[in-house]
Amino acid sequence: MSRVIDLRSDTVTKPSAAMRQAMANAEVGDDMNGEDPTVNRLEEMVIKLFNKEAAVYCCSGTQSNQMAVRAHCQSGDELLIEAGGHIAGFEGGAPAALSGVTCRTLSGNLGMLDLPQLEGQIRADNQHLARTKLVCVENTTNVGGGHCYPLDMLERVGKWAHSNGLQVHMDGARLFNAVVATGQSAAKICEHIDSISVCFSKGLGCPMGSILIGSKDLIYRARRARKMFGGALRQAGIVAASAVYALENNVERLAVDHENAQAFAEEIRKIPGIKTDASGVPTNLVFFEVDPKLGNASQLSYALKQRGVLINAGGKSRLRACTHLDASREDLLSAAKVLAECVQAGFSQFPGAASGPYARG
Repeated sequence: MSRVIDLRSDTVTKPSAAMRQAMANAEVGDDMNGEDPTVNRLEEMVIKLFNKEAAVYCCSGTQSNQMAVRAHCQSGDELLIEAGGHIAGFEGGAPAALSGVTCRTLSGNLGMLDLPQLEGQIRADNQHLARTKLVCVENTTNVGGGHCYPLDMLERVGKWAHSNGLQVHMDGARLFNAVVATGQSAAKICEHIDSISVCFSKGLGCPMGSILIGSKDLIYRARRARKMFGGALRQAGIVAASAVYALENNVERLAVDHENAQAFAEEIRKIPGIKTDASGVPTNLVFFEVDPKLGNASQLSYALKQRGVLINAGGKSRLRACTHLDASREDLLSAAKVLAECVQAGFSQFPGAASGPYARG
């Protein structure tokens, strides 16, 4: 192949020429003093979009999630999260390392938690036990398959948590995928959520950056956490400008990524030895299984790489392809063709670990 088709994650996108121009022209100041006009503009845009009181720009989705954990909890507290949740499994043990907070994982459905999983999970007020303080949800779900929380489920979870003295944080790394897929506004989706982390470097195509949204009191505490976690930003408007551009230009086009993911799933399900549910591809993540008789997922990933297609293994037999603005429909169909060729040619001779989840967002 003449060029590499990278479907490992939507984090691999590069800023467009127009986004680079917006960054080059950005008006800047000292964000630590609240004097960067572009950062301030971005935060105000997001506050209005989500109908919340305040927001704080930061370096990454992991940082914004951990700022939220720190702002909601104290050392010795615990949070409840679905077993595949990014905060628990893919952020380097940060809740414990940075905030002294433990994660109690619960088995949900398609990466989502509802009342049947949550009820009865709040620990008693006893000095022997961690204090249950926070529920973390992920929208869209990553390991769960890119699914979007239904509004009624979020309402149930939010009302249950609040009635029991808990708060709710949403890891919304791909929240705008959910906005586009469901046709619901960000404000409506997050009506019963106390804090939301949104990542700009995934489907929105920015080179870096995330934002945390919530109440004024929570964001005040989160800003202190940002400082402690090494995120003292100065002339951050240069990168915040990319997020402003993305919100104005790259949200609606996420529908193209969803369509391309569906087309890719439809093609690969025709391949003998590959199993995927094309009807279960609601956004831009396509998970598929390889028949163990052919080899394992890591070996198939290696074989694809030799032919110019990058797709990560996500377990012994599972792989994940992620569509994004730098992968065209032609790219996706070409990748599906290469996958068929790898299966037909055989790939069990290639090196590869027997299992091991991907460590990418």
